[in-house]
Amino acid sequence: MEPAEFDKYAARFRELHADNIGASGEEPEYFSAYKARDLARELARRQIVQPRVLDFGSGVGPLVPFLHEQVPGARIVCLDVSRQSLAHAAATYGRAASFVGYDGNTLPFRSDSFDATIAACVFHHIHADAHVRILRDLLRTLRPGGVAMVYEHNPWNPLTRRAVDTCEFDKNAVLIDGPTMLGRLRSAGLRECRLDYRVFFPAALRVLRPLEGALRWLPAGAQYFVTGIK
Repeated sequence: MEPAEFDKYAARFRELHADNIGASGEEPEYFSAYKARDLARELARRQIVQPRVLDFGSGVGPLVPFLHEQVPGARIVCLDVSRQSLAHAAATYGRAASFVGYDGNTLPFRSDSFDATIAACVFHHIHADAHVRILRDLLRTLRPGGVAMVYEHNPWNPLTRRAVDTCEFDKNAVLIDGPTMLGRLRSAGLRECRLDYRVFFPAALRVLRPLEGALRWLPAGAQYFVTGIK
């Protein structure tokens, strides 16, 4: 995870993302919106209200408006190694979040600081040897009962692999399968860990999307998310 790698994409990130996912028939905001809804559902299940949320590897902040929409009273902290991405996010969203730089090693927060952490398609940019260490640090910053959610691309989906292989800012990505990421959350000490698959139907088949809730066990979705609690 090199800061300069994403500094050069900050100003064009949405444009590049939109071009890359064109085959899905959706805009980038669609992907941010369902991630925020999934986190809101997990928080509601655990009766966590007005949470302090860490957006780990936030980039240019695409989750910020959707977290505010889906999680009333959320206090959002965006963390990233890319200073240019954070500057772009701050210029776009202003006081809707706090924007904090990260050295890639130690989270600059006290223990028990957050009610939830979400990492949206971040870990495939981090060397595998560092995953459990970083997850343990994220666990440290969660309050007891806090929720961690890690979203990743599903390497078992051929369309996902094609999208990642042709994406300019994913050229150094190493995809992680769901069971492996589930095991890493457990190794880091998170409890009640669960794996759900997501995004089964493109926009042309959106009429079928209500079925996704019943398909989350099926490892064919374009993405997946793993959740756990402290």
